[in-house]
Amino acid sequence: MLPIGKIESLAARYEEIEALLCRPEVVSDSDKLRELTTERSELQPLVETFARFQSVTGQLEDDREALKDPELAELAQAEIPELEAELETLGKELQLLLLPKDPADERDTILEIRSAAGGEEAALFAADLFRMYGRYAETMGWNVEVTSISHASAGGIKEVIAMVSGDRVYSHLRFEGGVHRVQRVPATESQGRIHTSTASVAVLPEATEVDIAIDEKDISIQRTLSGGAGGQHVNRTQSAIILTHAPSGIQIRSEEQRSQHQNLARAMQILRARLLDAAQAEQDQAIGDERRSMVGSGDRAEKIRTYNYPQNRVTDHRIQLTLHKLDAIVEGDMEELIGALRSHHQAALLEEQSRDTF
Repeated sequence: MLPIGKIESLAARYEEIEALLCRPEVVSDSDKLRELTTERSELQPLVETFARFQSVTGQLEDDREALKDPELAELAQAEIPELEAELETLGKELQLLLLPKDPADERDTILEIRSAAGGEEAALFAADLFRMYGRYAETMGWNVEVTSISHASAGGIKEVIAMVSGDRVYSHLRFEGGVHRVQRVPATESQGRIHTSTASVAVLPEATEVDIAIDEKDISIQRTLSGGAGGQHVNRTQSAIILTHAPSGIQIRSEEQRSQHQNLARAMQILRARLLDAAQAEQDQAIGDERRSMVGSGDRAEKIRTYNYPQNRVTDHRIQLTLHKLDAIVEGDMEELIGALRSHHQAALLEEQSRDTF
């Protein structure tokens, strides 16, 4: 059952904000204006959907009343099933819009891919994954900037760290973290045998200084020659940064930016994201399995997905979804896969919210 009272309260707040945004003292206060504009944009989808919900509810009541009128009964009888179906859809949309929003969903994301079991073939698979996410980012209008990359032979990648920025990046990529497995015949396999290799993916929302405070005394910085791609200019300059955080033991190399200052800033971004991820993982562990989302655990030891080339098949083991379109997915056509994961996560949240309500 929809919490109509809560929705009406939020709709009233929306009207209040609309009025506040017309006041000269608000318009002249940039911070207040930005705060209210953001709140209005967050409430607007809920308010508009609720307005349609109320309209359809009213039409449905009128049609049911019209069944008593012989002249209108036939028309009303034809409209009622369509209105009932729309009302059900709108109710589900409202439930989703009422779910608490994860503030990290709006953030840019640090994407880390590392080859794992399988030697050269694993490194090639890591390169394929990075290319897949890059193509998907293009379709979404996102920007991908490589922070550091370690190449392997035959075009493979041992490790790549990149910043992905754009609209709601983390909300789309958040379920990609884990161990990815590939099954295919390597180009070097003369007998046609299928090999299994793995690569790990980490997806970290960008953290701010407010999220994670870092004591400068805990950090050591080493400046060294850049070894990444970028042309002769990069190769000639001592712009690479190796940042070490003593308490956690985390070490980060950043070399793809043009200056030490830029590389240091990017390394600090990655450090904050990793520390925030570690803190959240510790919190999730404390919450326990019963309260943890079915999809959102982010356990990197878990094999989350298999890419089977001979069968043109991708299987996501967390939601038991199999798609026979691997050729399209590796070219960046990931929306069906990612959409299914997001829907599954939302369903889990709705179930949890239902348990809390009752």
